[in-house]
Amino acid sequence: MESLVQWFTENLSQFISPEGAIFLISMVPILELRGGLLAATLLKIEAAKAIPICIIGNIIPIPFILLFIRQIFKLMKKTKVFRGLIEKLENRAMGKSDKIRRYEFWGLMLFVGIPLPGTGAWTGSLIASLLEIDIKKSSVAILCGLVMATIIMYIFSYLFVGNVVS
Repeated sequence: MESLVQWFTENLSQFISPEGAIFLISMVPILELRGGLLAATLLKIEAAKAIPICIIGNIIPIPFILLFIRQIFKLMKKTKVFRGLIEKLENRAMGKSDKIRRYEFWGLMLFVGIPLPGTGAWTGSLIASLLEIDIKKSSVAILCGLVMATIIMYIFSYLFVGNVVS
């Protein structure tokens, strides 16, 4: 993930401000808030400035995923071009859904909050939508997970990686 963050950081910062770069990185699936905070350390943006930017960037896609992804997937599966891709995405997301299905709020919060490969707000939102978890409950769980991920990634990015980079 660090090489992907570095690539985005180097290429985006040529065209937009460093703050805009971390905002966009935080919106990208896979990278999300984790990638945004790592990029912020590479771009030497203060944590107090980077954290709200990354959180907002990561939150923006979530309501759209929760509200519309099932309908979008349903439409896309009607075409031969996208059917295989959508089924693969659904299967991958549902393969990670056991704990979320069992513990719902707490499972979703921990899934989003513990920054491991394949976890995060995008996948958590997709799973919550596919499992048809109440939108209010899933939104709060995802937000709590983002706070948790922010704390973990702040410690990792600014206290560990930031000291190595400096």
